[in-house]
Amino acid sequence: MTDGLVVGTSGNVSVRVGDTVLVTPSGVPYDRLAPHDATGVDLDGRQVLGTLVPTSELPMHLAVYRADPDARAVVHTHAVHATAVSLLVSELPPVHYMTAALGGPVRIAPYATYGTDALARAMLDALADRTGCLLRNHGTVTYGDSLDQAYDRTAQLEWMCRLWLTAASVPGHTPSLLTPEQLAEVTERLGGYGQRS
Repeated sequence: MTDGLVVGTSGNVSVRVGDTVLVTPSGVPYDRLAPHDATGVDLDGRQVLGTLVPTSELPMHLAVYRADPDARAVVHTHAVHATAVSLLVSELPPVHYMTAALGGPVRIAPYATYGTDALARAMLDALADRTGCLLRNHGTVTYGDSLDQAYDRTAQLEWMCRLWLTAASVPGHTPSLLTPEQLAEVTERLGGYGQRS
């Protein structure tokens, strides 16, 4: 909440532990959540932990876990800059090399009503070969092999959306974009980025 990625009860988070998906409950403000509020479902969506109703966006979370067995966390937000970009283009232009960290230019899934299988299907199409996408008139979805990674991807995506909106708003100028070749070079470099274990 302090990063401005969610407002009130908008957005949701999940983590997969084995065949159980721990997910935020529906309609509970994040600053009021406590450990005993944990809600868990199996990969078919049957509740196996807790008494609170899981997020209405459960179909999106489960769709990611079913599509990519390596996915361990999903973050969905209604971040303002990313949502604004979803209203304007069909793909976030590659304005920064961190585009490569999400698998390439970030696609925008067509609008579908929240919480529906139609939205989950549209999201999966936009996520093909990517770890993040925007949802038209709605927000963001990112995933990763840990909650930290999924959250960091969300924060990077929001930052890139803010960057593009800022640059694109300067009259008489068009933002410089990275080429596919430049993104491919970054993708290769990212493979060896960070500390060695």
